[in-house]
Amino acid sequence: MNNFSYLSTATAKDATAAVTGTKGAAFIAGGTTVLDLMKLNVENHAELVDINMVPFKGIEQTAEGLRIGALERMSDVGEHPLVVQNYPMISQALLQAASPQLRNMASIGGNLLQRTRCGYFRDVAFPCNKRQPGSGCPAQEGENRGLAILGGSKDCIATHPGDLGVALAALDAVLLLENAKGKQRRVPLVDFHVVPGSTPQRETVLEPGELIVSVTIPAAAHAKKSMYLKVRDRASYAFALASAAVGLDVQGGQIRSARVALGGVGTKPWRSLAAEKILTGAPATEATFRAAAAAAVRDAQPREQNRFKVELAQNTLVRALLELSAA
Repeated sequence: MNNFSYLSTATAKDATAAVTGTKGAAFIAGGTTVLDLMKLNVENHAELVDINMVPFKGIEQTAEGLRIGALERMSDVGEHPLVVQNYPMISQALLQAASPQLRNMASIGGNLLQRTRCGYFRDVAFPCNKRQPGSGCPAQEGENRGLAILGGSKDCIATHPGDLGVALAALDAVLLLENAKGKQRRVPLVDFHVVPGSTPQRETVLEPGELIVSVTIPAAAHAKKSMYLKVRDRASYAFALASAAVGLDVQGGQIRSARVALGGVGTKPWRSLAAEKILTGAPATEATFRAAAAAAVRDAQPREQNRFKVELAQNTLVRALLELSAA
């Protein structure tokens, strides 16, 4: 781990100025990802700018929906009554992530920015296009059991590791971003993360020095009746092999609206419009759910060790839909 300087700031203006004004500087909130990566020498920052005093807090219902400050902690959001009652999939996604200790430290914004757990990315002894562009992607023919079957490229098949982003993608969440000049912009969560293509080192649309201020999730019937199902190797402190974030509005046995996103199988939180199209207006039956699941993985490109994810993702989605429709 390299030596670095530390600066604490109380305003977004000071924080963004510090990061844009110092080569190799980075923001730190909970620190549960950046410090790990620095210890592994995957990231080497000259300065860490602490933003915990910046007023990006709050969990409140607004006219636009539920607004969550980017510096709220995962545990606080996951247990908040507004979230539990009106957006259960978000609560479930948060409380199934990491461990209680990490959830008490990790921020909402930081969680959306966490980096892949691909072993080649995290071990500097190996080449990795995400870490060193142009060096190669040994995962293509190597250890790829936990890696992506959707959204990959010849340069990278690293899986997006998070749970929260999958739930937010399903529920049409919108992020508020702020740059070093104080200018703000809104970006839908589905457009925030980017697939690797030929530039796997770029994982989001954030510009240098730009911060996540908050996330807003619209109120909807399919948000209130929603769930997050996570399948993993062990029951806690493990990343998803496959997960499904689903929301349904069912009236008289017919699906009025549906939201579907998959985790553990994509290079970004994977919203499935194809599955939603099949579900919307159809009867809430197992046959409908299986057709939607097949559509969700139609473009899958598995590698040798993760072919099982094609079936696992479908079964996870069908199970989630069946459980939710029966609730």
